[in-house]
Amino acid sequence: MKSYKVLDQQKFTSGEYAIVPIRMEDRYAIMKWRNEQMYHLRQNEILTKENQDEYFNDVISNLFDQEKPNQILFSFLKGDECIGYGALVHINWVDKNAEISFIMNTSLEEDYFELYWINFLELIEEVAFKELGLHKIFTYAYDLRPLLYSALEKSCFALESELKEHCYFNSKFISVKIHSKMNKNNELRFATESDLNLTFGWVNNVSIRAFSFNKQQISLKDHAFWFLSKIENSNCEYYILKVNGICAGSIRFDIEEKQIAKINYLLDPNFTGKGLGTYLLENGIKFLKENRPEINMVYGYVLKENMASIKIFEKLLFEELEKGSKLKYQKRIK
Repeated sequence: MKSYKVLDQQKFTSGEYAIVPIRMEDRYAIMKWRNEQMYHLRQNEILTKENQDEYFNDVISNLFDQEKPNQILFSFLKGDECIGYGALVHINWVDKNAEISFIMNTSLEEDYFELYWINFLELIEEVAFKELGLHKIFTYAYDLRPLLYSALEKSCFALESELKEHCYFNSKFISVKIHSKMNKNNELRFATESDLNLTFGWVNNVSIRAFSFNKQQISLKDHAFWFLSKIENSNCEYYILKVNGICAGSIRFDIEEKQIAKINYLLDPNFTGKGLGTYLLENGIKFLKENRPEINMVYGYVLKENMASIKIFEKLLFEELEKGSKLKYQKRIK
C-alpha cells in the first residue's frame, strides 16, 4: 500500500469500515462504478481501462509525495473488500477547506446508500479535521439524490446554499446543493458555580423561553438556588458545550431512577442553525455514559411547535412515545 507524505496516519478505521490510500488494484472497479453513475458526476465521457491506467500512473501516483496535494484519494473498505472510493478534492491549503467526493459500488446503493455514506463521512472528517487541520469540508451535489441529504444531515452537515438551475443535465437545467461542516473544536465540560450568570442569561433569553414549558421570567435569586442545587446534586449531570472556547449551550440529565435520566438541553441563540443541537444531544449522551455507565435509558419532552428539537430527536433515532401539546421521546443507550 502506498502512503501519502502529507498524512502521518494512513489507515483510518471505524468498526468494520476503513479508508486507506487509494489502491491500484481497485482502479477498474472504480472505473466501472463511475461509468455506471455518470448521471451525478462531473464526468463527460465513458472511462476506458486505458484512461484509468493513465490517470493512476500520471496523476494519482504524483500525489503521494507532495507536501500539499490538491486532492487525497482513498479506497473505502469493508474488511479487505473495496466497496467504494472517496476523496478530499480541490483542497485549498490557504483557506483550509476541501470538497468531499464519494461513490460506492453501484450494486450496494439500494440497500446501503445512507449507511455507507455516513461511515465514509465519519472517516474522511477525521482525515480533514484531525489529521490535516482543515477548517471546513463540503459537498457539491446535483439535486438528484434525496437520500444523500439525509446522510449528510445525520452526519451534522448543514445546507449552506442552493445554486438554482446551475448545471445543464439531460436537456434541462438542474440545481446544485452545497452542504458543509466546520471544524468547531467542540468540547463538553461539567457545569460549575462560575456558570451561574451564563445560565441565568440563557434561561431568560426570549428565543429560548419561547420553547420552554415555563414561559415566566426567572429571578436571579430563584435561578441561583435552582442552579447551585443542580450542580451539587449527585443525581444530576449538568454539562456546558464550548465551541472554539465560547460557551454555546448546555445539557442536563436528571437521574430519576438508577438507570433512567431525563434530558433538558438548550443552545445559545447565536449558535443555532449550525448542526450543534444534534452534536450537543448526541455527545451529551456519550459523556453521560462515560460518567454514569449504569444509565441505559434517556428521555425528553419537547413542545410540538419546536420542530428543530423534534428533528434532532428523530435524527438520533429516539422513539416517540407521547403525543399532544408536548411530545415525549425516549432512547435506550448502550
